[in-house]
Amino acid sequence: MFNYYVYILKCSDDSFYTGISNNLNSRFKDHKSGYNRNSYTFKRRPLTLVYHYKFNDVLEAICFEKKIKGWTRAKKIALINGDFEMLQILSECRNATHYKYNK
Repeated sequence: MFNYYVYILKCSDDSFYTGISNNLNSRFKDHKSGYNRNSYTFKRRPLTLVYHYKFNDVLEAICFEKKIKGWTRAKKIALINGDFEMLQILSECRNATHYKYNK
């Protein structure tokens, strides 16, 4: 059985890159070495691994990776910092039509 890792890298331009791998150490080395000149991280090195989470199910890992990629920068920072209270606040719907605001 494999483990799958969803990870976030902080790039030199202060952006984040989110990915998935079944070998986190090897994948991070690939990113750091710039093995693919066409990759997002190639021109944004040096990189820092700021977050990773291990999954036993590849489909769960893929789902989580896609979810994170759609998040705002603030939500990613809350996740990286382990600030789950802020993550919940940032995840709440703020739309004026939300049921919460129509009481």
